[in-house]
Amino acid sequence: DDDGGSSEAKSWPVTPTPKKQKNAHAPLAERMRPQTLDDVAGQELVGPDGVLRNLILTDRVPSMILWGGPGTGKTTIARLIAQTAGTRFVEINSTSSGVAECKRLFQEARNEQGLTGRKTIIFCDEIHRFSKSQQDVFLGPVEAGQVVLIGATTENPSFKVVNALLSRCRTFTLTKLTDEDVFKILKRALDREVPGPPTPSASPESKESQEQSEDALASQTGHHLLTDDHHALLRYLAAFADGDARTGLNLLELALDLCQRPSTTAEDIKKSLTQTLVYDRAGDQHYDTISAFHKSVRGSDPDAALYYLTRMLQSGEDPLYVARRMVVIASEDVGLADNSLLALATATYSAAEKIGMPECRINLGHCAVALSLAPKSTRAYRGLKAAFAALSEPGVAGLPIPVHLRNAPTKLMREMGYGKEYKYNPDYVDGRVAQEYLPEKLEGRKFLGSDDLGTQVDAEARESGEPSRTASEYDDSTEAEVLLNPDGD
Repeated sequence: DDDGGSSEAKSWPVTPTPKKQKNAHAPLAERMRPQTLDDVAGQELVGPDGVLRNLILTDRVPSMILWGGPGTGKTTIARLIAQTAGTRFVEINSTSSGVAECKRLFQEARNEQGLTGRKTIIFCDEIHRFSKSQQDVFLGPVEAGQVVLIGATTENPSFKVVNALLSRCRTFTLTKLTDEDVFKILKRALDREVPGPPTPSASPESKESQEQSEDALASQTGHHLLTDDHHALLRYLAAFADGDARTGLNLLELALDLCQRPSTTAEDIKKSLTQTLVYDRAGDQHYDTISAFHKSVRGSDPDAALYYLTRMLQSGEDPLYVARRMVVIASEDVGLADNSLLALATATYSAAEKIGMPECRINLGHCAVALSLAPKSTRAYRGLKAAFAALSEPGVAGLPIPVHLRNAPTKLMREMGYGKEYKYNPDYVDGRVAQEYLPEKLEGRKFLGSDDLGTQVDAEARESGEPSRTASEYDDSTEAEVLLNPDGD
């Protein structure tokens, strides 16, 4: 019992103010960047038994391309490679590093290696944005081992990196982070950013004061919203990030700021979040999604078709791009099985052109479902491909047109016999005549098959006993229909 102190002075334990980090003003995603390979989440490549980790620890780091989605750790891994291997690290990007700048870096790398024996790693972020000339300048130095190139890209390197450079590098694919991976990252960030409770004391009075201080701190900051119900809101943020750790940390930083507002609820935070849709209209997601949509329609799965359709439209895809693809589907996949679908698809394109978003999504959905449920026939499409294939055969593309089929607009052509022996079909019963239409070398050649679809049997479908999808499956629904107005309400 200290007679010289007051009881009020002892009632609120004081938590020492933590020292600000050097990068305290940097975004949370930058402050939480892993400092060791062990801190990297969700990437087996740098895990305990990872291939890339073994190369790093044995000082055999090759030039490489790191291919993965946003927020999967490409930049972090590149920096940790240099840190772990003790090499010089230079980071460049396509906008600030031209050919002359790259050549200067190569000279510096040669000087560094000659003076200290230390290698130089050049990290090219978003290497898919580098021009062909920028990529070509790396060929010699990478081939000679003067520099170690690490390129990071979210796009398929087979399409975005020149073949000569790609052949000199190893490609490592980074997997998309799971919701649990992102949750662990967010949990670690939350524990680091939010001050913990004061150190417990054995005194009952101090314990009571500590509980009061914790309640006061929680009510003032609102950070309890992120930890309540077994971190339910934090898990919501992790799922919202969709495998992108950077997006997840940015969302957490926003949530921490919102928690400072009085009377903020978890629902308020959820409403304030803006999801970053992973869709680049010029990148892989653009082509992958339209490919999945086309194949879903071809496979007569209207549910999957609607999912991919809405995913594209929600992400800002041009509705006319989707409509054009459905015009193609009407002839390529439905074809002769239902000739009316081509008229529906072209009408859908016209409607999308005239109405625009958001209302034209209804027309697109109508057409997508109709195409999905329609019977399929690739007979005409396969016949067309067979005819094109024939043109690649030697001499076939230039075969002379049969004389009786040639146009004869002049007297000279008529005297040469052009069109002379042609039999005009409408003059004959049922239009039937004995007449050859193909060039002589191709007489008897068949391009159009007799089957609407192929003859292969999917063993997995047969073993599972799963019936083919037909329109009848969707005719008699017992579920109550929900009607939406053009605005989706």
